[in-house]
Amino acid sequence: MDQTSNLSVPTFADVLQARQIIAPHLRRTPLENYPALDKTAGTRVFVKHENHQLTGAFKVRGGINLISQLSQEERKRGVISASTGNHGQSVAFAARLFGIPARIVVPEGANPAKVAAMGDLGAEVLFYGRDFDEAREHCEALARNEKLRYIHSANEPLLIAGVATVALEILEDCPTVNTIIVPVGGGSGAAGACLVATTVNPDIKVIGVQAERAPAAYRSWRAHQLLEDRMETAAEGLATRVAFELPQRILWEHLADFVLVSEAEIAQSITVLVEKAHTLVEAAGAASLAAALQQRERLKGQVVAVVLSGGNITVEQLRNALASSSIQGVTTGPRVAQPESKGFSGEA
Repeated sequence: MDQTSNLSVPTFADVLQARQIIAPHLRRTPLENYPALDKTAGTRVFVKHENHQLTGAFKVRGGINLISQLSQEERKRGVISASTGNHGQSVAFAARLFGIPARIVVPEGANPAKVAAMGDLGAEVLFYGRDFDEAREHCEALARNEKLRYIHSANEPLLIAGVATVALEILEDCPTVNTIIVPVGGGSGAAGACLVATTVNPDIKVIGVQAERAPAAYRSWRAHQLLEDRMETAAEGLATRVAFELPQRILWEHLADFVLVSEAEIAQSITVLVEKAHTLVEAAGAASLAAALQQRERLKGQVVAVVLSGGNITVEQLRNALASSSIQGVTTGPRVAQPESKGFSGEA
């Protein structure tokens, strides 16, 4: 289902409106500095704790902003979406908030904790396919056949405006920030950060980060065309095979840089955040710090904000990340050659 032909890029005014809509339902998340983390990263680092959201991830901002503005007809028919977990929780949370029926299609191997959370929030969860994109294609077919309001995980202006409030809060709390690093799966978070930074202070650089083993958005950004690539990462929040048009259009114009991180670097960053910031973060959320550690020399002397986009990590995933990082060692400088990890969650 192609929704991109009539979609417009959200404006800064849309972001300000989204903040007003979201404020009664969500608390402002902390932006914290940890001296021990500064020492590890070699620069001043501020952590945006979206892992403290009610759903454990930043996506809920977009879900509330979009679903609150549905028409009465759309509310009556209900909504449907595809997700590996955090976007689905966002839709489920917002649908429950506004009394709207919701279905979420997830891949067969979806994070069980995230699946359970969607069900607890009242959504009907349907399993389909081996990865997010197969689930998404099935979801789009169901939406067409049953005339449900399909909510794409990235090609939605109101979602992007909603998650852009993350960057708005960062710049309000730390006006001296030079660089914001944002994990990229579909790209809504990085696109939203670009919209805010471009308006508030064009000198601020937004850097996107994706997993080496799922580089579709990265390669699409570099090529300025939508590409498909492998999807082999254990970080479900970064696990997309294809890039999406609306966020990519924003990233092509405004994103300063885009980097890739390995599975080992992500696992190491989960461990660093436990040790230095006493915080739990899922793999996708840890990718922003992984990029900061990888780019340590380049970022030296800057004020860097890293978005911990989610904290929905299972006990098994945490255990495997800690074990993996203890084997690999923590890398706090430029990338060095090392054997490719098979994934901290035990996945091949």
